[in-house]
Amino acid sequence: MVFNHRMSNADRHALIAQAVRESGSATVQELAELTGASEMTIRRDLDALAAQGVLERVRGGARTLLLRGEEPPFAFRSREAVDAKRRIAAEVASIVADGETIVLDSGTTCVEVARLLRHRPVTVMPLSLQAIHVLSDPPGPASLMVPGGRPRAAEGALTGPLTLASLAALRFDTAIVGCCGLSAAEGLTAYDLDDAAVKKAVIASARRIVVATDGSKLGRTAHAYVGPSALLHTLVTDTAAPADEVGALEGAGTVVKSV
Repeated sequence: MVFNHRMSNADRHALIAQAVRESGSATVQELAELTGASEMTIRRDLDALAAQGVLERVRGGARTLLLRGEEPPFAFRSREAVDAKRRIAAEVASIVADGETIVLDSGTTCVEVARLLRHRPVTVMPLSLQAIHVLSDPPGPASLMVPGGRPRAAEGALTGPLTLASLAALRFDTAIVGCCGLSAAEGLTAYDLDDAAVKKAVIASARRIVVATDGSKLGRTAHAYVGPSALLHTLVTDTAAPADEVGALEGAGTVVKSV
């Protein structure tokens, strides 16, 4: 919906702040289309809102200053960016060698990875009920290891002492990690503290850390800290990932593959 050019400054500022807060970030062009104002006006608005501490000004737009503490439902996320997640999963599967032992994190992108690994002669320990189901029904060439743990309601992600004990008892060639937020400055973050603890244990258990996430998660920060971006060997994402974040991660030593 495009709003009238005669919208007051206060109303336009409120609309811009709401849009950035709800989506996490927005470009100047998107905000101009939303409000009906010129891009020059939007740039002035963003500068003013940044000076007030309402949002953070970034190249080409703005992003929210609020840490993200609420996770969208799994069923909703599973319908988002499906094509990108499948391309990411295919790239992740291509860098996994036959015979590897793999720990596979929870999350919608990792479920797509599970669909591909089921057909490979690899050993996989998945950390969600959804991925366990994919890998076991019907059984494929992959060897399935099932950890202990308590599944989070609706998410199916396995957490708790039994999951942590399973990870502590084993060592893997590769960890494929999902992502709630990732930036070079703030590192890897999660929405849930229990999920963050599992991700930390996953990273500690593997020789190689591969993060699989669509570009919408880059530049975002959730409130549960997992670790610095320097821990990550490879990031597989899509071409919608912010170029500045990709460059910063590459500068910190992470290999970035955009598909």
